[in-house]
This record gives sequence, C-alpha cells and structure tokens, in this order.
Amino acid sequence: MTSHGLFVTGTDTEIGKTYVASVLVAELASRGIDVGVYKPAASGCSSVDGQLLSDDAKSLWNAAGNPITLDTVCPQLFKAPLAPHIAARAEGKQIDKQLLRTGIQPWITESEFIVVEGAGGLMSPISDSDYVADLAIEFGFPILIVVGNKLGCINHTVQTVLAATHYRSGLSVAGIVVNNSQQHDTDESLNSNLAEIQRCTGIDVICHVSHQQNQLDAEFVDRLLSQPGLSMQ
Repeated sequence: MTSHGLFVTGTDTEIGKTYVASVLVAELASRGIDVGVYKPAASGCSSVDGQLLSDDAKSLWNAAGNPITLDTVCPQLFKAPLAPHIAARAEGKQIDKQLLRTGIQPWITESEFIVVEGAGGLMSPISDSDYVADLAIEFGFPILIVVGNKLGCINHTVQTVLAATHYRSGLSVAGIVVNNSQQHDTDESLNSNLAEIQRCTGIDVICHVSHQQNQLDAEFVDRLLSQPGLSMQ
C-alpha cells in the first residue's frame, strides 16, 4: 500500500493543469516508478462509441503507461461542461460521494506513487456537500499548484494558497508550477509574475513550464520529490 502521492490543483480553468500533471507522471514513470493516476470525477466528457471519455483521464493514463484500466482513472464521467455535480444532475444522476473517496483504492493497492488531479480549483464544488479541497485533505497528499502565467494569476495564486492553508485542517503545499499555456503572448505581466508569486506567497515556484514543453527538468522533479511527505527514500 502506497503512502506517497501528490494532489495537483489549479488556480483557474484552462491553465494546463492536466498537461503539467501528465508531463510529471511521464517523468516519474520514466524513472521506473509505478505511478497511479486518479481523477475523482470529470465533466465536459466526449462520447466515443456510445461511451463517455475524459480527455484528462486519458492523458494521465497514457503518461503513466496505461496501468490497470482507463475506467479506474476516473470512475465518474459526465457530458455537460459544468461542475461535476451539476453535470450529473443534468443527466438525471447524482455524484457518488463515497466513490469519490473509494475510487482511489485500486491505485493505493497497485502503485508506488499516486498523482491525483482535481476537477477545477481547490474550492470548486465536486458534490453537493464537497469541495475539491475536502478530497485533497482526506487523501492526505501534499498539493502542487499549477498557475497559468497571465495577468491576474498573482491574485488567483494567493487565493489558492490561502484556501489551501486555512480551509479545515489545512493542506501542505509542495510547490507552485507556472505554466505558459500560450506560445505567443503580448501580456507584459509574464516576465514579472513568477517573482511576484513567490514574494507574495512565500512558496517556491519550483518550475516554469514553457509552451508545449514535453519534458520536465530532472532537477525540478528531484526538488519536488524531496519535499516533506513526498520522499520515497
């Protein structure tokens, strides 16, 4: 049974959370680590041959080398591009709160290290009575905050850090990754955001991911895995 893992969250939607998580998973797998990948619920799924498919779940699964089954990565899938519990309601269904929590068990049994990707940000609702942060706290893994490098991201990052450290019992923040999701951008804040995020939060920006970077620096992964609660030594 593994006790090692990381919960990847984002400061906003469409900022490359899945992309960063998948690149990280691929790097861990390349080191010979049996990586488990789990996404408690996904909405905005596409229909393929009559079955719903989460592109996020497939990306994580492929990066890990296709362990167990794709269905195990994300056991609750919904079509509407809404918060999962609202998307479920639109289909006449209801989020299974217990499954949100127990769906991770196959990965705990089979993996050395688990990367969990949340749905939306920490304070995004994922059921009628749960925020994503509730699952992160109950899983007990440190969190990695993915930030989209754009104007306004300092505010979003500070709010995420405050939520992480003050909600319920609080969460351990392993670090921040700043992701340049656009190749060409005239946003003048891009060059100053990293330093300001670190200054305002007091948390290390341990990686800056350039547009479509398909591999993480080994030094970044080493720094991440050396954080309290993540070391596999």
